[in-house]
Amino acid sequence: MTTVGLLYPGHAAEDDFPRIEILLDTDIRLPLFATDPGEDACHPGALRERGAPGRIAEGIEELRLAGAEALVWASTGGSFGYGWEGAHEQVATLARTAGLPASSTSIGFAHAVRELGARRVAVAAPYSEDVTGLLAQFLASAGVEAVGAASGGAASSAEAGSWGPERVKRLALEADDPDAEAVLIPGTSLHTAAYIPELEEALGKPVLTGNQVTVWEGLRLTDRRIWAPTLGTLFSTREPVPGSLEPKGIEVRE
Repeated sequence: MTTVGLLYPGHAAEDDFPRIEILLDTDIRLPLFATDPGEDACHPGALRERGAPGRIAEGIEELRLAGAEALVWASTGGSFGYGWEGAHEQVATLARTAGLPASSTSIGFAHAVRELGARRVAVAAPYSEDVTGLLAQFLASAGVEAVGAASGGAASSAEAGSWGPERVKRLALEADDPDAEAVLIPGTSLHTAAYIPELEEALGKPVLTGNQVTVWEGLRLTDRRIWAPTLGTLFSTREPVPGSLEPKGIEVRE
């Protein structure tokens, strides 16, 4: 059995993770602890507060007792809101506190894009334009160019969590660009696990979504590769592009 512990801010689309467990149909377990998100808003200040060390450390002991072999901070905005270096400092602190390999959804997106061998992407984000711009800057720090973007303008995670597949698909089609090699749909507050292949068919290219990437990143930390086409191209690649991935985990220095 492989157990990936998830620290998830509040309540919006956390029911995607039990669905992903079912779709994987293996011995993978995804125990989740809902942290206190503070203000449920999508402006930069609220996103940084959501990722404060004290908040994301809340459920560590509970997830350790659940047998977690790695931890993922399951928030996109609550990690890229700190910038590239700040996001890495955030998960390094998490790893030191937990004594386990750790990462976040935002860092997972950078790894997942590299896994697909892509360099140019479109970003279909539920956020306001200024927050989507912060994500584009974060991706640029990872060597990934956002050649297309669309912002859904959701005021809160709760609002984004209420969006259905058609609204998400429209946003993705609006964001797409002919030069984009993949479409990113960030935001772990969006329900996407049930229809990723449908999105990929509509767009004609790989799609990476917040909750899908969160699970993939956790499995990457545990050296577990899973064949699960129902979760899209990311779970259908046999081997990573040579040299595309960074070393697994976060080195913990005492």
